Amino acid sequence: QVQLVESGGGLVQPGGSLRLSCAASGFTLDYYAIGWFRQAPGKEREGVSCITGSDGSTYYADSVKGRFTISRDNAKNSVYLQMNSLKPEDTAVYYCATSGSAYCPVPREVDYWGQGTQVTVSS
Repeated sequence: QVQLVESGGGLVQPGGSLRLSCAASGFTLDYYAIGWFRQAPGKEREGVSCITGSDGSTYYADSVKGRFTISRDNAKNSVYLQMNSLKPEDTAVYYCATSGSAYCPVPREVDYWGQGTQVTVSS
Protein backbone atom coordinates (compact mmCIF):
# COMPACT_ATOMS: atom_id res chain seq x y z
CA GLN A 1 0.00 0.00 0.00
CA VAL A 2 1.50 3.29 -1.13
CA GLN A 3 1.78 5.82 1.66
CA LEU A 4 3.42 9.23 2.00
CA VAL A 5 3.83 10.84 5.40
CA GLU A 6 4.95 14.44 5.83
CA SER A 7 6.53 15.91 8.94
CA GLY A 8 8.49 18.97 9.99
CA GLY A 9 5.91 21.72 9.74
CA GLY A 10 5.37 24.29 12.44
CA LEU A 11 5.31 27.95 13.38
CA VAL A 12 8.32 30.04 12.38
CA GLN A 13 9.10 33.74 12.26
CA PRO A 14 9.65 35.52 8.94
CA GLY A 15 13.18 34.89 7.76
CA GLY A 16 13.34 31.57 9.55
CA SER A 17 13.83 28.05 8.25
CA LEU A 18 12.06 24.71 8.33
CA ARG A 19 12.86 21.32 6.86
CA LEU A 20 9.97 19.19 5.72
CA SER A 21 10.29 15.44 5.35
CA CYS A 22 8.27 13.04 3.23
CA ALA A 23 8.64 9.38 4.13
CA ALA A 24 7.44 6.88 1.55
CA SER A 25 6.28 3.33 2.16
CA GLY A 26 4.78 0.67 -0.04
CA PHE A 27 7.07 1.57 -2.92
CA THR A 28 10.69 2.48 -3.59
CA LEU A 29 10.84 6.09 -4.56
CA ASP A 30 14.17 5.86 -6.42
CA TYR A 31 12.42 5.75 -9.77
CA TYR A 32 9.48 8.03 -9.08
CA ALA A 33 9.09 11.77 -9.12
CA ILE A 34 8.03 13.30 -5.82
CA GLY A 35 6.49 16.73 -5.71
CA TRP A 36 5.83 19.19 -2.92
CA PHE A 37 2.59 21.13 -3.17
CA ARG A 38 0.96 23.66 -0.88
CA GLN A 39 -2.49 25.02 -0.28
CA ALA A 40 -3.27 28.22 1.55
CA PRO A 41 -6.77 29.00 2.85
CA GLY A 42 -9.05 30.05 0.01
CA LYS A 43 -6.46 29.27 -2.64
CA GLU A 44 -5.91 26.42 -5.06
CA ARG A 45 -3.27 23.80 -4.42
CA GLU A 46 -0.06 24.77 -6.19
CA GLY A 47 3.19 23.06 -7.03
CA VAL A 48 6.19 24.21 -5.03
CA SER A 49 9.01 21.88 -6.02
CA CYS A 50 9.66 18.49 -7.54
CA ILE A 51 12.45 16.01 -7.99
CA THR A 52 12.26 13.55 -10.86
CA GLY A 53 12.76 9.83 -10.60
CA SER A 54 14.66 9.59 -13.87
CA ASP A 55 17.76 11.69 -13.26
CA GLY A 56 17.00 13.57 -10.07
CA SER A 57 16.35 16.85 -11.83
CA THR A 58 14.79 19.47 -9.59
CA TYR A 59 12.18 22.09 -10.28
CA TYR A 60 10.93 25.06 -8.29
CA ALA A 61 8.09 27.51 -8.47
CA ASP A 62 9.31 31.05 -9.15
CA SER A 63 8.03 32.15 -5.76
CA VAL A 64 10.44 29.83 -3.91
CA LYS A 65 13.50 29.74 -6.18
CA GLY A 66 16.66 30.50 -4.29
CA ARG A 67 14.97 29.89 -0.93
CA PHE A 68 13.78 26.27 -1.04
CA THR A 69 15.83 23.17 -1.82
CA ILE A 70 14.43 19.72 -2.56
CA SER A 71 16.51 16.59 -2.01
CA ARG A 72 16.09 12.85 -1.86
CA ASP A 73 17.66 10.13 0.29
CA ASN A 74 17.02 6.81 -1.41
CA ALA A 75 18.47 4.85 1.51
CA LYS A 76 15.81 6.35 3.78
CA ASN A 77 13.13 6.30 1.06
CA SER A 78 12.49 9.94 1.83
CA VAL A 79 12.34 13.34 0.18
CA TYR A 80 13.06 16.62 1.94
CA LEU A 81 12.21 20.26 1.40
CA GLN A 82 14.58 22.72 3.04
CA MET A 83 12.83 26.07 3.33
CA ASN A 84 14.90 29.15 4.13
CA SER A 85 14.09 32.86 4.31
CA LEU A 86 10.46 32.03 4.92
CA LYS A 87 7.84 34.67 4.25
CA PRO A 88 4.28 35.05 5.58
CA GLU A 89 3.02 34.19 2.10
CA ASP A 90 4.62 30.75 2.45
CA THR A 91 1.98 29.92 5.07
CA ALA A 92 0.03 26.88 3.87
CA VAL A 93 -0.50 23.17 4.31
CA TYR A 94 2.33 21.40 2.51
CA TYR A 95 1.82 18.05 0.83
CA CYS A 96 4.14 15.60 -0.83
CA ALA A 97 2.73 13.58 -3.68
CA THR A 98 3.45 11.33 -6.61
CA SER A 99 1.72 10.17 -9.76
CA GLY A 100 3.70 6.94 -9.76
CA SER A 101 5.80 8.00 -12.72
CA ALA A 102 9.32 9.32 -13.12
CA TYR A 103 8.06 12.74 -14.17
CA CYS A 104 6.83 15.63 -12.09
CA PRO A 105 3.04 15.79 -11.90
CA VAL A 106 0.63 18.68 -11.79
CA PRO A 107 -2.04 18.35 -9.09
CA ARG A 108 -4.64 16.72 -11.35
CA GLU A 109 -2.14 13.99 -12.25
CA VAL A 110 -1.34 13.02 -8.67
CA ASP A 111 -2.44 9.56 -7.56
CA TYR A 112 -1.05 9.59 -4.03
CA TRP A 113 -1.08 12.45 -1.55
CA GLY A 114 0.30 12.65 1.94
CA GLN A 115 -1.86 13.96 4.75
CA GLY A 116 -0.15 17.36 4.79
CA THR A 117 1.81 19.37 7.33
CA GLN A 118 1.00 22.92 8.38
CA VAL A 119 3.60 25.64 7.91
CA THR A 120 2.82 29.00 9.49
CA VAL A 121 5.13 31.98 9.03
CA SER A 122 4.24 34.75 11.43
CA SER A 123 5.80 37.11 13.92
